[in-house]
Amino acid sequence: MSKDSFVESTETLKKTVPLMIKHKVPTTPTNYALWYTYATQQQPTLNHAVDQGIEALGHCTPTLCDSLYQEHLASQTDKDVAQLKQSLTAMMQELTSTMSDTLSNAETFQGALSHTFSKLESAEREGLSLEDTMTLVRELIRESRQIQLTTGTFKGQLSNAQQEIAALREALSESQKEANQDALTGLNNRRAFERDIHSYSDNQIPYSLIMMDIDKFKDFNDNFGHLLGDQVLKIVARRLLECSRDYAQSYRFGGEEFVIILPHKTLSSTRQQAETIRRAIEKISVLDKKSGKRINSVTASFGIATKQEDETTADVIARADSHLNQAKQLGRNRVLPIN
Repeated sequence: MSKDSFVESTETLKKTVPLMIKHKVPTTPTNYALWYTYATQQQPTLNHAVDQGIEALGHCTPTLCDSLYQEHLASQTDKDVAQLKQSLTAMMQELTSTMSDTLSNAETFQGALSHTFSKLESAEREGLSLEDTMTLVRELIRESRQIQLTTGTFKGQLSNAQQEIAALREALSESQKEANQDALTGLNNRRAFERDIHSYSDNQIPYSLIMMDIDKFKDFNDNFGHLLGDQVLKIVARRLLECSRDYAQSYRFGGEEFVIILPHKTLSSTRQQAETIRRAIEKISVLDKKSGKRINSVTASFGIATKQEDETTADVIARADSHLNQAKQLGRNRVLPIN
């Protein structure tokens, strides 16, 4: 490195560190690379995106830093590895869902088998008609075909998964950090939410929360299978992204529960946003390939809260969660509080 280059780098470093301290940005390698490049002013599009984000949010959240790094600085190799890791995780989740559905159907079939054999034994003892006996046999055949179809699907997916896992493992880096993205939905995960919400608190930035939960999701999984349940989660996630604006960030909080951070929003505008999302979810229509039926019964309940001056992060989350529970108790598919 030449003397001029060393001096130039030193001057950039003197600008970078104070900037990160000012915006309370953690000194991770990716954050340092982002803000060092920002300080050099060599990428106008990056600087514009950073300035625009800080102007809108009041600070640079961890999720915003990550997304800006991925968009402007990450190498194609970094992006490919991240995508491969997410694909592997999503595939394993799908395989697990298929296994759950197969086991569930196997248990159902076993119950039907026992029930049918009991009836056949009764037929032998009580002398049922040939027509009644044939009806029992037809029921057994129908149940047998269903379990055969499900088992065949699982076998095919298991075979494909084994091949894909072998190929993906070669491309994954052991040094990758813990992911901040949910593999199934593509949304930010709970870890990312906790990083971001604490950054709002640390920087004293006003915000509102929307907490939502898909109504009767367990019943939905039990009736239609986990694979269709996963499909619903993906569609709901897309609706959240489509309805997000003004730097609102959506996260999968866990299971069928989601949370959205809205910076600088009043309770009234937060409620309007939640209502927009509620109506979008209400319009979801999913085709159940197993039965050929179209499902139009997806709804969600919402709880909202705006951070008050004397509240902690935990207080805001608890209040939004309490409103969510009230919404479910009052009949679901609604946003609370009303005022």
